[in-house]
Amino acid sequence: MWVRTQLKIGWMDLLAGAWNCINSKDREALKRSVESFFSDNDDTIVTYSVRSGFDLLIQALDLKPGDEVIFSALNVKGMVRVVRDAGLVPVPVDLDPGSMGPSLEKLEKAITPRSRIFVAAHLFGTRLDLDPLFDLCRDRGIVTVEDCAQAFNGRAYPGSTKADLNMFSFGPIKTSTALGGALIRVRDGTLRGRMRAIQANYPVQPDSKQLKRVLQFMGLKLITSRFVLGAIYRYYHSRGQDYEDSLADRVRDVAPLKTAKNLRFQPSTAMLALLNRRLEEFDIQAIRVRTNKGETLRDLIGATVTMPAQTNSHHDYWVFPLIVDEPRKFIDGLRAEGFDAADLPRSQHIAAPKDRPELEPEIAAHVMRDLVVIPCYDTMPDAELRRQAEVIKRLAGATPAIAKA
Repeated sequence: MWVRTQLKIGWMDLLAGAWNCINSKDREALKRSVESFFSDNDDTIVTYSVRSGFDLLIQALDLKPGDEVIFSALNVKGMVRVVRDAGLVPVPVDLDPGSMGPSLEKLEKAITPRSRIFVAAHLFGTRLDLDPLFDLCRDRGIVTVEDCAQAFNGRAYPGSTKADLNMFSFGPIKTSTALGGALIRVRDGTLRGRMRAIQANYPVQPDSKQLKRVLQFMGLKLITSRFVLGAIYRYYHSRGQDYEDSLADRVRDVAPLKTAKNLRFQPSTAMLALLNRRLEEFDIQAIRVRTNKGETLRDLIGATVTMPAQTNSHHDYWVFPLIVDEPRKFIDGLRAEGFDAADLPRSQHIAAPKDRPELEPEIAAHVMRDLVVIPCYDTMPDAELRRQAEVIKRLAGATPAIAKA
């Protein structure tokens, strides 16, 4: 079974991560090294996670209950939870169907006198042209946040200079994962100072917690190997069960970050050491290979089904999404042929506030309802990509009214 998305970390990195948990390092030196990855200008804060950094921003801005945070309408549940937990109102901006980026016209309609923050996320490994949206928000006095969690590719893209904050994630399934950690670039020195001061009062995550996480991901890396995952699929399938029901929830809960209590830590010394190692070893060539694989699969599939975000000039296929009329049929059909297709259970479309139904994001809701992620990465042979494309074409041919690209 080809797993839907690889853990982008090797065994030597995991072993080094475990060793760092029991072998003390110079914490301040590691912190300086990590925070200077993009620039020596002291504009970057290393945090426990992107959501931790976002929570720092909300605290530092001293927002009032009922203030609004505008999001591109497709985002992970945890980011929206941070906003709601702070007593703020999440407001969606629906997406352009070609780019999967927020619409400038719809952003203008979403802005009110209570709008305080705008968060735009690059999705699926694309890079959106967000500068016009950031310009609009800056003119209206709104803090702009560029969520690059799915778009990290080393120093080649350090974030838009028109955003007030650029957020890069190194969480469990991200490129160059350190099993956690984030880099938050903050342009304004006063705001950055307030965020640093708040984080300085957080407890440091114990290295023992990081060791537990490393060991859990060693187990997860074994489980998601082709042989083991295939055996798990066959075991549950023979009993008429879906292995997602028994396995996926446990996988998702390996690194829970559900409440402010879980978010408000400084990264452990061991996490900093692993993140520093991953940044120092970063090789853009791996992303180039992944991009080539994605383009190959895209061309093989052709116009059989909709592939979102294809109008962007940059797409490195962090994941490979499809939009189909019968997602369950595609998931079951692909898994039966050894391809671990799935939906995106951690993501959601953000509902419009009850008093503003005209902002309901219909395109984002459609994407989340009909989206399927399929395997595509650098270690997949082209022969397997061709076989997967043939399965997709067969399923599309057996499915009425498939949307065309």
